[in-house]
Amino acid sequence: MAVVTGSLTPEALGELLRDARENAKLTQAAAAQALNVARTTLVAIEQGQRRARLEELQKLAALYRVSLNVLLRQGSAKVDLRPRFRRAGEGDAEVEEAVALLNSLVQAELELENLLGIQRARNDPPERPLLPGNVLLQAEQDASELRQWLGLGMAPVHDMVSLLEVQLGARVFVRQLPARISGLYAFDEVAGACILLNALHPRDRRTQTGAHETGHFISTRRAPDALYADSPEASREERYANAFARCFLTPARAVAARFQDVTAGAARLTRRHIIILAHAFGVSREAMVRRLEELGLTKSGTWDWFKEHGGITDEQAREVLGDAIPPDPAKTDAARQVSMRMSLLASEAWRRGLLSEGQLARLLHIDRVEAREMIDEFEAEGAVDDESPILLA
Repeated sequence: MAVVTGSLTPEALGELLRDARENAKLTQAAAAQALNVARTTLVAIEQGQRRARLEELQKLAALYRVSLNVLLRQGSAKVDLRPRFRRAGEGDAEVEEAVALLNSLVQAELELENLLGIQRARNDPPERPLLPGNVLLQAEQDASELRQWLGLGMAPVHDMVSLLEVQLGARVFVRQLPARISGLYAFDEVAGACILLNALHPRDRRTQTGAHETGHFISTRRAPDALYADSPEASREERYANAFARCFLTPARAVAARFQDVTAGAARLTRRHIIILAHAFGVSREAMVRRLEELGLTKSGTWDWFKEHGGITDEQAREVLGDAIPPDPAKTDAARQVSMRMSLLASEAWRRGLLSEGQLARLLHIDRVEAREMIDEFEAEGAVDDESPILLA
């Protein structure tokens, strides 16, 4: 009698059985003897050359000390974001590689959440499709509406990633990408909004990229976006997303009020003014000056003047702000092979016996040596026992 194994191919089923056997630390010979079959039969099952029967699967599950449902893992959600990006960055090898990375990160997170029975909370904001007319005006209105919907009022956004993750329920990954790539955005009905930001970029630039992708989340939700050097910027969608980011991070009234306060009594706009304003709103110095120009608070060409006269350097910013410059933990986390959150999920799945070493390596796209090092870290952290604090529901 054949077992119903959903969409699992014989090869995929064999791979799961092999991983479970390895996790149970049993040889093929020992498993075959317990199953009362020849070792060559077990090899054929694990290689996908012969599909296991129901009674065989039940015996193997008992032998490997894992439930049949967990062994087969039929409930795993499968997401493939890559086809959505066929128009955005098509033919660009670096962009395609970043798309593949985002897809693997989303799939791994979904798989781990599924194994652990976690239902990620989502809070998709109201959609505001692009309308005929002035996209800049619509971006200003939509950014203001989202701020009110989130309860931000005119307050600065000090942590764009946390806002996206916690308040909107988006999946945000900060990983090291080629310098020319700022970020990616895609939406999936199962996974929700998925965003990848470049850890090599400064925090204020990542903030702007995150706000840009939020603009796509609001307006062109189901259309993916790849933001990179030389990417098309003339479309209405991109002009909207750029304007949305400016309006969301630097709302006009808040900027005007802070500008008046910072420059009170001054006769000229100085680098110190710009540094303090940019820091207050968490954006780059250039973005701040461009916004001042756009709002008519300084004359057009001000940023070009600063550039021609030595610019506004990081060293000058450190002299003005000192210890007020916040740390950037995302850069530290991005230097890890596996992100902190993914590591926590993987640790719990390993502790519960839901993943073998091989499954962990394949899921996180690391080799077996790296997987073993992760497992050693999990075990070194200490086992959870009956005396450990209990999490309340």
